[in-house]
Amino acid sequence: MLYAEQIETVLQRNEWTKVNQKLLAKMISEYMYEDMIKPELIESKEWSSYKLRITDQKFYKYKAKARYFDSYQVDETSITVREGYEERRATSAIEFLLDIQPQIGMSSETAGHLVKELNHTLLADAHMLKEASTPSDQLISQDYAQLEGEMAGHPWITYNKGRIGFGYDDYLQYAPEQQKPVRLLWIAVHRKLASFQSVQDLTFEDLVYEELSPDERERLYHKLEIYDAALEDYFIMPVHEWQWKNVIIQQYSEDLANRLIIPLETGDDEYLPQQSIRTFVNQDHPLKKHVKVPMSILNTLVYRGLPAERTLIAPQITEFIKGIYEADSFLSKECRVILPGEVASINVPQKHYEQLKNAPYQYLEMLGVIWRESIYGYLEDGEQAITLAALLHEDIEGKPYVQSLIDKSGLPVEEWVDQLFKVIMEPLLHFLYQYGTVFSPHGQNTIVVLKDYKPHRLAVKDFVDDVNISDQPFEELDQLTSEIKSVLRSEPPEGLTQFIFTGLFICHLRYLARLLDDHTLMDEKDFWHALAKSIHNYQDKFPHLKERFKVFDFFKEEFTKLCLNRNRMVDYGYEDGDDRPHASEYGKVKNVLSLWKK
Repeated sequence: MLYAEQIETVLQRNEWTKVNQKLLAKMISEYMYEDMIKPELIESKEWSSYKLRITDQKFYKYKAKARYFDSYQVDETSITVREGYEERRATSAIEFLLDIQPQIGMSSETAGHLVKELNHTLLADAHMLKEASTPSDQLISQDYAQLEGEMAGHPWITYNKGRIGFGYDDYLQYAPEQQKPVRLLWIAVHRKLASFQSVQDLTFEDLVYEELSPDERERLYHKLEIYDAALEDYFIMPVHEWQWKNVIIQQYSEDLANRLIIPLETGDDEYLPQQSIRTFVNQDHPLKKHVKVPMSILNTLVYRGLPAERTLIAPQITEFIKGIYEADSFLSKECRVILPGEVASINVPQKHYEQLKNAPYQYLEMLGVIWRESIYGYLEDGEQAITLAALLHEDIEGKPYVQSLIDKSGLPVEEWVDQLFKVIMEPLLHFLYQYGTVFSPHGQNTIVVLKDYKPHRLAVKDFVDDVNISDQPFEELDQLTSEIKSVLRSEPPEGLTQFIFTGLFICHLRYLARLLDDHTLMDEKDFWHALAKSIHNYQDKFPHLKERFKVFDFFKEEFTKLCLNRNRMVDYGYEDGDDRPHASEYGKVKNVLSLWKK
């Protein structure tokens, strides 16, 4: 199939230029922030002029606005490239990448793979530019699962839709922005090969009865009978069609031959993929659990598998987090924070890779499933859930989604933002200060529950991947088993603080501050002052924790700068290591919140 119709519709010169210019501006902005490129300041003003020398004969010129946290915002329409005597608009993100390769010390191997990821990203951006149609004023009434399909991807990582492993047919079928429902395949896995874990009082049989209709169960069980397999010897579980065709059949052939894995049939329910690609929300029965399954594609630094050790322990971590919530009246009665738990999981190792010392981590994450409670089961009348990432969205006309929310709420911008910070910060800070436990509250894991278009409550998900604990001797952590401690990352004070500082402030709020400032909704400095006030307001409520406020200090003058693009481009490359890459540390970042230190 040539896909000629899609190519003709999406890949047009003007649109290709637009997505390149936008990505190029993002690349320059983020590479300046991460200190990978060091342009010369030509003229200093609100929008300063910069020159980046490539060779004696070639350089880029552009205008950029300095932002807080040592950040920059590049004007995408201002970027030109001069080569010899010719000056032209810069319209190729990949040309720029190849130009800076020697300067930043990127290997040819890394550059080659990165060109591939950037091409995939640009193609997806071209699709989104051509297909975007819903105005922000309408999107604010969009359902949580559908809204996810409108998002443009990670705001910081420049190759944010690389999706190495997907063909173009896979992109059209499975990418979240395509908003195409999928039905999951069901297989049976022998119990001597797989392990099932769950929270207390949830058996495997209970789970199957909740997730599958009587007709589905009958059909699946009948398939087992055809193979002369005893039902009590197997777990049944969902897998994604892409993973089944591209990974499971090939890598688990021996288990298929020995009938330790048996293909059954496709389930009836339709699911929508979320931004993580591997998490799915049930569209036919929204109260059924969200399903997280491996998809062994490389996207935003990591393969999208399910790490075995975390899959095995997911329900225990859910019980730990919910135990804190249930015993703490501030979290459960005042904040009423929502914690959709990962209540059950199945892990199926591939025995040959499991026996291999230091096996590439991608081969240890190929087959498993995590069932997470549905966000819809927690919503009350009049409540609407959105991911924090939605607040960065702009429609095709440039109107921010957040502006439409604020307009509809009837609140002044400052009051709406104050309410947002109260809703988000108080439960996050309480988990950190009182319990030495922190979430990684980036745009996908953090859910804002709105009521009357105003921030009302916070929901946080994905405990198993993004909960971390303090290495300090806090009595609140004494209850943790050695098994949980061996899986959860234990961090020193700044490292733990970084999950909120970088995960929320740098990875999300600095873009929201820029967006509000660009649209003259709220001055950038006033935005950060409001955030500082929200932290002080929390601290004033809990003076008995004042020593811990010093341990986890959000007001110190600078933090270690964590870098996401540098990690792939310079430090880690595309090495097939035995552990997932973590953010690179490089230099320091000035903290604007220090202006309001008490």
